[in-house]
Amino acid sequence: MSISTSVLSDLLQALTYLRPQIYFKASLTALSHAMEDQVLAATMEQPLVIANFQRERFYRQEAHRYQRLAQISNQVYVLSAPETGFSSSSEYYEKVAFEPQDALSQEWHLVVIAFNYATCLVCREYPASILKREMSPETPSLDMDTARRFEGIWTAERGVSLKAADLLLDKILIYRPELAEKIEQARQRFGIGENYSQKVIDEKSEYACDIDTNPFVQRLVTYLQASQYKLHKAYRSIAAQARKERLVNSISTAIRRSLNPREVLEVAVQELGQNLAASRCLIYRAQRADTNAVIEHEFRSSGVLSLLGKTRELQKNPIFQEVVETGEGVCVTDTLEDSRVANSPEVADFVKSFSIRSWLMEPVWFQGRMLGIIELQYCGDKPHEWQAGEQDLVKAIAISVGAALIQAEAYANLEDFNQQLEALDRTRSNLIAITGHELRTPLSTIQVCLESLATEPDMPLELREVMLSTALSDSERMRKLIQDFLTLSNLESGRIEWHPETLTLQECVDLAISRINARTNIESLPKVSAEISENLPLVRADGDWLVEVLAKLMDNACKFTPPEGEITIKAIRNENQMVEVTVADTGRGIEPNRLEIVFDRFYQEEGALRRTTGGTGLGLAICRQIVIGWGGQIWAESSGKDKGSKFHFTVPSIEGSQEERLFAAVRK
Repeated sequence: MSISTSVLSDLLQALTYLRPQIYFKASLTALSHAMEDQVLAATMEQPLVIANFQRERFYRQEAHRYQRLAQISNQVYVLSAPETGFSSSSEYYEKVAFEPQDALSQEWHLVVIAFNYATCLVCREYPASILKREMSPETPSLDMDTARRFEGIWTAERGVSLKAADLLLDKILIYRPELAEKIEQARQRFGIGENYSQKVIDEKSEYACDIDTNPFVQRLVTYLQASQYKLHKAYRSIAAQARKERLVNSISTAIRRSLNPREVLEVAVQELGQNLAASRCLIYRAQRADTNAVIEHEFRSSGVLSLLGKTRELQKNPIFQEVVETGEGVCVTDTLEDSRVANSPEVADFVKSFSIRSWLMEPVWFQGRMLGIIELQYCGDKPHEWQAGEQDLVKAIAISVGAALIQAEAYANLEDFNQQLEALDRTRSNLIAITGHELRTPLSTIQVCLESLATEPDMPLELREVMLSTALSDSERMRKLIQDFLTLSNLESGRIEWHPETLTLQECVDLAISRINARTNIESLPKVSAEISENLPLVRADGDWLVEVLAKLMDNACKFTPPEGEITIKAIRNENQMVEVTVADTGRGIEPNRLEIVFDRFYQEEGALRRTTGGTGLGLAICRQIVIGWGGQIWAESSGKDKGSKFHFTVPSIEGSQEERLFAAVRK
């Protein structure tokens, strides 16, 4: 059982000449104490006292005063919504526990009626104050509690007091019907209600208080009101400044903690949305000429539809265009009455779809460059009442966000530049080492051979042939070095033209083995064998480059495998419908921490100047670029030092018809 009607509303409706005023809780407390003290002063009087404290927590602070009042009068009624131990009872005085949903929980009442005086205080708390009180902890702060606002009537006029007492007694009867006889006695004694409105009571107690306290109380109320307004204004100013500093500090902390722009923006959107109690707060990248923007960061309250990840139309949005033209934020107090929204079907549909009632769009600028947008959206039934300093706060946050974005962008560019410089420095060092060793050594040998042939015409024929063969071998070595440089450069720059064709892998493997066997020192090569299944599907790749990959992988295996070792080439079809080729050897192996870097340019296991095997360190880098070029993958495996190694790469495959397989078999 709860009562939805308001005592204040009923009183104003019954006595239309009354005009309610605004009171803070501090003023109501002062008035209530003055009225209670007046009762305590008239010790021979037994007045009617009715008090409504809204909630039990407020009643508990005054319980001791009402025990003193109960010693003076047996007509004391205290109303409150129970929270812990408050309940309807008749101990000391009459307690009336009403439902928390009752309209009484939003009102503050104190009515005192005696034979020679009467006063009443009937007020209703503002909805905004109720919301703040309900969101606050069990014991709200002193500033928040005293700043609660009420609207109502305080008067010493007897007729108003009698009507207020009549309304409250009716409500008490609903919750405590067993008090009907006692309440009827009070009505008859003080002339409360229609049946006793004409009753005149002339009897006065010798201890009655005839002093007119109204001027003093009015002065007290005026002073309290003015002081409270000043305190409230100062408190709001301090709170706004503290909120601004807290937000800026939060974003500054995020910037110091991480230069990742995503992390900075996520902190900003959450802090701003929570502190300004927005339904949605959005931050996204946007520039002047952008036609669309994707919502990257969002704060939203519970029950509000999400815009995260959605694409927003900007060119047809007149509010965004106004932001771009003026360079300032645009605030739409009420979207239902704003002409910019009404004249744009796209914006009107967007506002309706996402229930936006109030809207703020603030640009993020840095040195004349637009970087993004901050949006605040309120989706309540009523337009959002913008508080002083809120828009300035959003502007300050936008400035901080702009600086953070530029700082993060500059840091990211610096990181890229540093990495590029480091890579260039490594390339330069490796290039100097490689060219200094790989070019100087064969050039010296060629020079010695040619000088010997030129200066010694009587050199024996056998020695002359050895000199020529050595010069030709080293010149070929130089040619391969230069060719590898050019090949890798063309592959990395994308200047290679690919000519894919349908091939049998066996044919490419045979060509690669033939190229290896064509080397002059055949006797020092390990055993090379191929195990290619006849049922393996055809592959689709550039034949010349596929042979080049196989030859370089086998050449690399030959360098690190002793003559008594073995090199095996295998191929299977993996689960990704690709042909996976493996070149395995029983040679030196690779350390686990080097399996990735072996494909880097100029990588050489022993260093450029102290290795025992030849080569430029470009072969595996070339293989990686070729395999990536046809959409494959390449990787290395090894169990460790002296345990051999395996190099795998994938080639796109095709099923092929029976005729194609027959044709491939004939070619073989």
